Amino acid sequence: MVFAEIEYHKHYSDFHAELLAFVDQHFSQVRSGIQGDSCICIFDGEEKVVIDTFTSMRHQIKSPKSGIHVQKVIDTLRLGFQLYVYEKPELEAHEDA
Repeated sequence: MVFAEIEYHKHYSDFHAELLAFVDQHFSQVRSGIQGDSCICIFDGEEKVVIDTFTSMRHQIKSPKSGIHVQKVIDTLRLGFQLYVYEKPELEAHEDA
């Protein structure tokens, strides 16, 4: 499910390093990569939040379910970036309705 989208005015590949540096400052379990698309995964035990560009030209905050971890990621990202938070999480194109 897509919970939010980060708003910025450059190409996502140019924004990846800045976003990753910010995430690395605030979370200890982070994996990332950029190859065609940008992807940053933030772990908290078994919980995982993904910030990626797989279905958008902007970084979207995604998680299989709502909860404390995804809300913490959103709240933290708001400290450094402007976000559009969906009133109700949206399904990704590949998720079943």
